[in-house]
Amino acid sequence: MRNKVKSPKGGKPKTPILSIIILNYNSKDYLFQCLKSIHKSILTDPIEIIIVDNASTDNSFSVVGATLAVARKNKQIIRTKIIRNKRNFGFSAGNNLGLKKTNPKSKYVLFLNPDTKVKPNTIQKIINFLKKNPKVDAATCKIILAKTNQLQPECHRGFPTPWPSFCYFTGLSKLFPKSKIFSGYFLGHLNKNKTHPIEACVGAFLIVKREIGDRINWWNEKYFMYGEDLDFCYKLKKHNFSLYYYPHCQIIHYQGISSGIKNQTKKLTKASRQTRLRSAKASTQAMRLFYQKNYFNNYNTITRFMVNFGISILQTLRTLKAKYL
Repeated sequence: MRNKVKSPKGGKPKTPILSIIILNYNSKDYLFQCLKSIHKSILTDPIEIIIVDNASTDNSFSVVGATLAVARKNKQIIRTKIIRNKRNFGFSAGNNLGLKKTNPKSKYVLFLNPDTKVKPNTIQKIINFLKKNPKVDAATCKIILAKTNQLQPECHRGFPTPWPSFCYFTGLSKLFPKSKIFSGYFLGHLNKNKTHPIEACVGAFLIVKREIGDRINWWNEKYFMYGEDLDFCYKLKKHNFSLYYYPHCQIIHYQGISSGIKNQTKKLTKASRQTRLRSAKASTQAMRLFYQKNYFNNYNTITRFMVNFGISILQTLRTLKAKYL
C-alpha cells in the first residue's frame, strides 16, 4: 500500500497519527543527527517521516540510509519516504511537495528543520498536548539555540506591525525586555515557561492539525525562503485558528546551517558566498512581501514609506555583511 505499512507482527496496517516533514538543503551532517534523534524518540503513537531534499550538492541523501537501522528498532516509525527534487524549490514549495506524499489520514503534520535535534519525549509530548486540548489548532515547543543554550526568540513572537518592529530594530525592546508596550516583537512580557497562545513562531518546529492546514491552504509559495512561517501564522490568526507555545518539551536548533547568515553558526555552515548573498536578499524580500500582502492597506502613506525605507536599509546592511564578513 502506498500510505500504509504493515505492523511488524503482521496485524492490520497502521495509520500514522503524525506526519513529520523535513525539508533539507545541504545539511547532511545535521540531517543525520536530526533523524537519529527522531528514531530514538519514545513513542506510543505511530508516525511517518517524509524527507524532501531540495537538490542538495553535499550528498545528503546518503545519510538517510545510514539511519534506517536505528529507525527499524522503533516500531512506531512505520514509514520513511524520501523525495529528491532536481532543483531547489524553496521552503514553501518544498514543504507543500512533502505534504502531497504524506498519509492523508494522519491527524497532525509536523514541520521540522534538518538542523535540529529532538529530545526523546518531545514528539510524543506535543502529540499528547494536541490530543488533550482540542481547541489548539497548531503549536510549537521550546526551541533552544545550540550555541548559546538560550531560547530562540523567534519561537515565541508577535506579528511585526510597525511599532513592535521599530522597538526591536532600534533596541528599545532590549532596554525594556519585559514591557508589553516595547517588547511585543518577541512577546517579552509573557512567561516563557508557561503554556499560552502566541501570534507567530519560527517554522523550525511547527505542528498543525491537518484539517486546519487544509483550510488555510498550507504554505504560500510566493515566499522562497524566510517569511513563510510568519505568513502561515498570520493565516491561522486571520481564520481565527489558535497557535500555542508549549514549553514542556524542546528541541535543539543549529539555526542558519543552510543559509549561512546567522552569527551563531557562521563557523559551522558550509554555505557558499552565493548562498549567503541569496539568503540575505531573500530575508528582506520576505519582509517586503509580508507587509505588502498583509499590512499595506492598514497604514497611511508616511508609515508605508518609513517601513519600506527601513527594509531597504536592512537589506543593504545584510547584503554587505553576507558579502564581506
